[in-house]
Amino acid sequence: MCGITGFIEWNRDLTKESDLVLSMTSCLEKRGPDAQGTWISGPCAFGHRRLSVMDPENGAQPMIIHEEDAVFTIVYNGEIYNAPELKAELQRRGRTFRTNCDTEVLLQSYIEWGPDCVYRLNGIYAFAIWDSVREHVFFARDRLGVKPLFYSEIDGTLIFGSEPKAILRHPKVEPVVGPEGLAEIFVIGPARTPGHGVYKDLKELRPGHVMIFNRSGLRKYAYWKLEAEPHTDNVEETAATIRKLLQDTMDRQLISDVPVCTLLSGGLDSSALTALAVDYYKRTGQGQVHTYSIDYVDNDKHFQAHSYQPGADGPWIRRMVEELQTAHHAIQFDTPELVSALPDSTIARDLPGMADVDASLLLFCREIKKGATVAISGEAADEVFGGYPWFHREELLNSGTFPWSVATGLRADLLSPEIREWIKPEQYIADRYSEAVGETPKLEGETGERARMRVMSYLNITRFMPTLLDRKDRMSMAAGLEVRVPYCDHRLVQYVWNIPWEIKTTGNREKGILRKALEGILPEDVLYRKKSPYPKTHNPNYLTAVRDQMLNILDDPGSPILPLIDADKIRAIAASKESSSNLPWFGQLMSGPQLFAYLSQVNFWLSTYNVKIR
Repeated sequence: MCGITGFIEWNRDLTKESDLVLSMTSCLEKRGPDAQGTWISGPCAFGHRRLSVMDPENGAQPMIIHEEDAVFTIVYNGEIYNAPELKAELQRRGRTFRTNCDTEVLLQSYIEWGPDCVYRLNGIYAFAIWDSVREHVFFARDRLGVKPLFYSEIDGTLIFGSEPKAILRHPKVEPVVGPEGLAEIFVIGPARTPGHGVYKDLKELRPGHVMIFNRSGLRKYAYWKLEAEPHTDNVEETAATIRKLLQDTMDRQLISDVPVCTLLSGGLDSSALTALAVDYYKRTGQGQVHTYSIDYVDNDKHFQAHSYQPGADGPWIRRMVEELQTAHHAIQFDTPELVSALPDSTIARDLPGMADVDASLLLFCREIKKGATVAISGEAADEVFGGYPWFHREELLNSGTFPWSVATGLRADLLSPEIREWIKPEQYIADRYSEAVGETPKLEGETGERARMRVMSYLNITRFMPTLLDRKDRMSMAAGLEVRVPYCDHRLVQYVWNIPWEIKTTGNREKGILRKALEGILPEDVLYRKKSPYPKTHNPNYLTAVRDQMLNILDDPGSPILPLIDADKIRAIAASKESSSNLPWFGQLMSGPQLFAYLSQVNFWLSTYNVKIR
């Protein structure tokens, strides 16, 4: 895992721009704490920060391969899980290798197959390749968007980076936010519309897309997307296929030259991956699996069950540790730590994010990094298999908007009248929702519940899941930790997306088909435990701390957020019972306390990044 950046200017020799590319690269140091490299040739400048996972001795980047007069140079962030098979095929085709790292496999794949190499990849990745033969730079991002890639095209210059902070170092890119960007922050956020970079001159290469930049300009196209196909397997066949795919992807993702661990919440998703990891370690003689869990000081005293969080995780974690005999590390954080980490988590994302949910994950990853470099995590299972409450509650299914963001009216009311008129929040989210529904692939003849749930699944995979993947990438990489997400294997996602809803909910349970696929792998009580999300703090001290923080911001006439919001409305919420409400502000984990934390993040971001509104 790494951080990549660079820029291309066709009409300039960039050899005198070493200080600039070095500055852009250095700000990604936390993504790649082990090494740094830059490369400049004519119109192209690349930078790379490395986190060593495969072949630490020989995998330095930018990696260059010379073939006669041709030069191919790559900067790459990610892991290619089918690298061994690709390497064997390339060797049969006559290619020779000087390293054991997947970077060389990827670059040799490009040299052999050109842009079509992406169709052969299984993994998580974002990369740029200079090709002197075609005289272009080729970019690609993995199918589900696990690894980030942003870019800006200004006055014939293409600037790219794993994170916006690197691009913002370039003198041509200013931290300007217009009405669309503000709508993303105040209405869509902490999610983002696919392809949107929030900053005016910043865009995101969408998942499953490639981009080619040459002297004629920039061209983008999709190389992968979800396809609507008939599902002909019965329940037993479907469960068997899911089980086979999960075992295969876990076997691939547990390969590493550095220590690997799993994140264990005691829920279905993480427990399954941990059980598969333990099995793999036993088969390969690798000893004991290390597991990590997160909780908060005094959470057991303050926990209150509700529809979004029906039960505490602690007893279930202990149950799985005893069952699997893992080496377990239980990490706890206190309220002051969560509050103090809010600024760092904002910088990690370059934007306001999921408040304490981000902050706690950043702290968690820092602790994990002390013992491991790679972690296996259960993200995406709920999006793929339909686990969230909004898949099962009619009022959310029929909300006519993104079901994780039903508080548009409340959000709009917090804006100043001028900003509300400028960004038109209700219209903005309605347009983004219509676009998402409209692009959903349809299966001919599919109607009723099946058709409705296909749309809901598509919305979750393409709109909600990227938010959690972005969060996981930024917080983990800010700690120099690589996180792998097996439920994002594109073969699994494509297969499960086409499973009819009545099979997905086998046994009348959320994620019923996943539970059936895991029979014999997990104990029955864990297998049929009711879903519970990522743990958040229930300590009332957190609400007090972030509410007071926001009130102090409102009292400071120099706070950059003040012209954007209705301060009286926010003061009124702070004084009401609504501030401790479980009505979600966003998703399952952001409610009353997170409203104040999020707005505090917005203020910090505006100030720290010197954001200009125009």
